[in-house]
Amino acid sequence: MQLGAPRYAFAAERSHVRVEPSRSGVLTREDLAIVIPARNEAGSLRAVAAACLSQARLVIVVDDASIDGTIDSVAGFPLIALRSPTHLGKGGALTAGFRVALDHGALAVVTLDGDGQHDATDIPAFLDAANRYPEAVIVGARIRERARAPLARRFANRIADFWISRAAGVAIHDSQCGYRLYPRDVLTSVQASTRPDDGFVFESEMLIDSAWRGFGVIALPIESRYPANARASHFRPARDIWRITCMVARRTFSPDRPFPAGVVNRAGL
Repeated sequence: MQLGAPRYAFAAERSHVRVEPSRSGVLTREDLAIVIPARNEAGSLRAVAAACLSQARLVIVVDDASIDGTIDSVAGFPLIALRSPTHLGKGGALTAGFRVALDHGALAVVTLDGDGQHDATDIPAFLDAANRYPEAVIVGARIRERARAPLARRFANRIADFWISRAAGVAIHDSQCGYRLYPRDVLTSVQASTRPDDGFVFESEMLIDSAWRGFGVIALPIESRYPANARASHFRPARDIWRITCMVARRTFSPDRPFPAGVVNRAGL
């Protein structure tokens, strides 16, 4: 499947499901698309995709140049499977999935990782939060049993939360969690870097730009899950926090910043 600009060369679309918007005005699973970026997740992706298919009618897997047969692990599932032969990075993979979701009429997109760290049974809670805060990005905040997370990861996440909150102008909890719900209006308005070498910068910049454009950022408490047999995280604390810090500094001192530097709005948290 060819999608958008030539830099995206995708193959293996397996479904032509289209989301039909709810007529009730309430966001439901029928309005939802789930996007799963995956890089070398052959050992976990099938179970993740199966769980997601029970929560939404449209599931999109984006295989980011995996070399372990990741895309083959979901063969036969009623979902849209895309594979890029070149490494896009997480931002590029998510953007590709967003484009397909919007083309299929999704009113909101849930993102979660393919490594099994996120529990698909939390998706109804994301929908409930989205209906209470219809113009907000809902971020899964790994508050419950957070002590289970590796110490280096917790330390890096706290640093990222502090600086991203300052850049965004709103207090953001667990800014590095990839389990989120994005309203359609956010995805058609917000822009963030999708360069492969930017790693996790994309998701941080999405939060900052969403806040700058007047969308809320709401934390939804979820459990910390670290499966014993999970592959090593793609997140590299020193490298990725440095890249995030550079992006935050650029945003903090941008002339387009809509409020004074250092202002953090904590109302409603």
